[in-house]
Amino acid sequence: MRSLLVSLLQKRFLNTSPPLPAAPSSTSFTVQYLITSCGLSLQSARSVSKKFQIDEQNLQKPLSVIQLLKSHDFKDAHIAKVIEKRPRLLHCSTQDNLKPKFDFFIKNGFVGRLLPELLVSDPVILTRNLGSRIKPCFKLLKSFVQSREGVVALLKRAPFFLSYGSMDSMRLNIDLLVQEGVAADRIAKLLIWQPRSILYKPDRIVYALNALKNLGLQPGDKPFIQALSVRIQSNDTAWKKKIELIKNLGWSEEEVLRSFKRHPPLFGYSEKKIRTAMDFFINTMELERQFIINSPNFLGMSIDKRIRPRYNVIKVLESKELIKRDKKISTLLSLSEKNFLANYVIKYADEVPGLLEIYGGAGKAK
Repeated sequence: MRSLLVSLLQKRFLNTSPPLPAAPSSTSFTVQYLITSCGLSLQSARSVSKKFQIDEQNLQKPLSVIQLLKSHDFKDAHIAKVIEKRPRLLHCSTQDNLKPKFDFFIKNGFVGRLLPELLVSDPVILTRNLGSRIKPCFKLLKSFVQSREGVVALLKRAPFFLSYGSMDSMRLNIDLLVQEGVAADRIAKLLIWQPRSILYKPDRIVYALNALKNLGLQPGDKPFIQALSVRIQSNDTAWKKKIELIKNLGWSEEEVLRSFKRHPPLFGYSEKKIRTAMDFFINTMELERQFIINSPNFLGMSIDKRIRPRYNVIKVLESKELIKRDKKISTLLSLSEKNFLANYVIKYADEVPGLLEIYGGAGKAK
């Protein structure tokens, strides 16, 4: 009876897929079902079966769930991943629980491959309540990113908004930012750039806001949102450790904090990255240390892919007196790839044979 059931399930649900290897006869019905109907490997099926069981006398819900997934363009690989991550979905009612959620997602822009991609990335979403979590979350996010398309793009990047943490905490955190004078468009940037920042406990947000104020940063300042994200994610120990790390490179604490306020991502760079960049700027390019402190964003640029190639071109052009030696180096380093290539490489290619190769080869021109 059991082997007959497995055979029927294979024919019904996997008739367009290559046959999967049969499970050993000693395995449980749950393992057999997960392999033949859901596409799990034997190893994964055995692992799942240790904490989840399927009643072979009650297959209506599992069959309905798989059929629902297939009807919404979930491929065999999608189904296997969803069930492996969240096997208890097989016990859900499709009509009362899952289908209304699918309908809501489709209505709000998750069409075609977008729906499988969202739910494969985080199947826990399907366990969340439609009325008390999913709909309110969509509404809250849309109030800042302004459009349905914006919400879809945000949730592709951060599906955990629908599954992780508390809606109450999320609302409270956003209310705190609004009360502190953070504009809606800046909050939208925080949601897009560093979405996890808004999911911390509210007291962490309050602490970060106060810490930035003590540094002299205000909500209207351009770097404020990036600084807030960095400070939220750094406890006091990590914060002090980063300051000491940069001080060990010869900076004063005042210089470290001043640079942080100019360019908050500085505190995300590794010691090796900062040390390598400082060495190149000071010892190779012969720039003053104060230049780096005043323009810490250059520490985040790739030495090998951006800084060194441009420096090599600049030195050649200066040596041939094609550009003035007093050309502002910060401007040359800040130019977009397209503009630097056009104005300093292609422009002088005839006068300086091999300039493109000096810059880094034909790949730069593509």
